[in-house]
Amino acid sequence: MARPRALVVEDSPEFMLLCQHLLEKEGFDVVVATDGRGAVEQAQKERPDLAILDLGLPDVDGIEVCRQIRQFTDAYIVMVTGRTDELDKIVGLSVGADDYVTKPFSPRELAARIQAMRRRPRSSAAGQGTTIREYGGLRIDPDVREVTLDGQVLELTKIEFGILDLLSSAPRRTFTRGQLLEDVWGDNWYGDDHIIDVHVGNLRKKLGESASSPRHIRTLRGVGYRFEP
Repeated sequence: MARPRALVVEDSPEFMLLCQHLLEKEGFDVVVATDGRGAVEQAQKERPDLAILDLGLPDVDGIEVCRQIRQFTDAYIVMVTGRTDELDKIVGLSVGADDYVTKPFSPRELAARIQAMRRRPRSSAAGQGTTIREYGGLRIDPDVREVTLDGQVLELTKIEFGILDLLSSAPRRTFTRGQLLEDVWGDNWYGDDHIIDVHVGNLRKKLGESASSPRHIRTLRGVGYRFEP
């Protein structure tokens, strides 16, 4: 069986070696990049299962690298930064990162986060083995993780798809933020559950709707969200 592949994007030799040794110990074949452009090229070439991505790169910002990588891969992405700004965390997750650690981090903590992510299936449980769902012009294929609206394929992030997949699996059922976090992120998320609102807002834009004029996703204030077929 082929070993899983990991990409480490880090311009600090110290942290690059730390991540490389940790991932090799976890059973990964590791490739590295020291800047954003190299990271995108390596991700396209190697198609890694996991990426450790430093936020502060010398050329392209890590947020932009994450956004570009997420356009063509469903790899797990862990963002790393020396800053502690909560806004960095929210923006990083909003462009498709799965998790976030701040330097200096414990190798044991990072290993535990990686192990937790790998235990979770890449698609949400709601979409496994199910048939295609069609609601008017919206078509959701959970098995191939594809969404089309009026015949046009929507470019959704992993998290956006996970939210839509879960909501559409049970039309008119209300899901709390906690339920969405547990299904999409798993039980290793310890941040503010209002990060869901950021992703739902991005998803609504791609679906051509807004909170004030919902077409598919309705907000239940103080509770959560539900899908309206």
